[in-house]
Amino acid sequence: MKVKMKTVKSLSALLLAAVMLIAPLTVGAADNSIRPLNEKRVKLHCAVWGDPQVSTYLKEREPYVISSANDIKNNSASKIDALILAGDITENCIQDEWDWVYDDISGIGVKNYINATGNHDVRVHDYKTAIDCFTTFTNNLNKKAGSKLRIKKAYYSYEINGYKFIVLGSEKATLEEAEISNKQLKWLERELDDAYKKNHPTFVVAHQPLKNTHGLPDTWGSAIDSAGTIGPQSDSIKKILDKHPNTVFITGHLHTGFGKYTYRKIGKIHSVNLPSVSIDNEDGSYNNNGIGYMLEVYNNEVVFRARNFDEGKYVPKYDIHINLYVKSAKLSKKTYKYDGKAKKPSVKIVNVYGKKVPKKYYTVVYPKGRKNPGKYKVKIKFRGKYKKAKTLYRTFKIKG
Repeated sequence: MKVKMKTVKSLSALLLAAVMLIAPLTVGAADNSIRPLNEKRVKLHCAVWGDPQVSTYLKEREPYVISSANDIKNNSASKIDALILAGDITENCIQDEWDWVYDDISGIGVKNYINATGNHDVRVHDYKTAIDCFTTFTNNLNKKAGSKLRIKKAYYSYEINGYKFIVLGSEKATLEEAEISNKQLKWLERELDDAYKKNHPTFVVAHQPLKNTHGLPDTWGSAIDSAGTIGPQSDSIKKILDKHPNTVFITGHLHTGFGKYTYRKIGKIHSVNLPSVSIDNEDGSYNNNGIGYMLEVYNNEVVFRARNFDEGKYVPKYDIHINLYVKSAKLSKKTYKYDGKAKKPSVKIVNVYGKKVPKKYYTVVYPKGRKNPGKYKVKIKFRGKYKKAKTLYRTFKIKG
């Protein structure tokens, strides 16, 4: 039987209304209003939260969800394309919990809601009932926001402004890890293959991170290698993601604050683990409640801007800048015949999307001489938006 959202407003809605009457007086100073770093250049602008985990009996959590939603509603100086929730939306998949979160975050001005299931969202009741709750919650949020997104199961994909979001989800009710079928893995690879053709970064959202990342298993408080991870499919998912440059993997689950465990570069994968927006965080340098990110996408960069939504301010010390690096760098000519003249081959650099990198983003350093027979190494050093790209070296030779 399909679970329907209740029409009766929860007590949380009354609290939200009260907070909204007073909060605008205390948060949202002009320099902390929610706007992109560059409004003319931004291609995608989203709020990203981990683990609301709203509970009917752990009532200290929901006020942080309310204040964070209030921050978005009252301090957005620019449109927000989506709110992304990386799982554990509820504590026990109880209908009241779904209703409370719905009341808290609906109608806050975002255009789409991208939600993932967490272990707490599916593990208490039978799986079908849990997924009915989750899909109804997600579909009703998007319907009210005017979004076309509708889902029928835990895993799905959706494009916003041409950027694809791929959401992974457990297909069984398990205690901590996710159960990802081979069918879902094949679907993931097809979705990534399709997204890669469009020369854009792709965002994969799941609740649990890959094993041996983000301080695991220590940040889960365990010596077991698989503890705190997405589960037995971790290596398979990693292999698929690593085939596709500029895949951004967004997860939660660990409740770690902003700090050294937040971002990891894993092969070609950019992995971002979110703090909980409502539960006490640990193991970070900044463990406040009510924290998350504003995601901004530009042609050559993805930026996760750390924000304390509860206090209505950015925390730039913990921003994440992901430069979209080069795919190839080639010299115009690799072999010359000796004629006594200095040789200076030009350089062509292509980024991971197959587009030529403008010369303003790199410098080319040629060795001295370059007249006599021999091998010569050219140094290519990046700057500006590509400044974190690895320095490259290319060789040409002069034959005697």
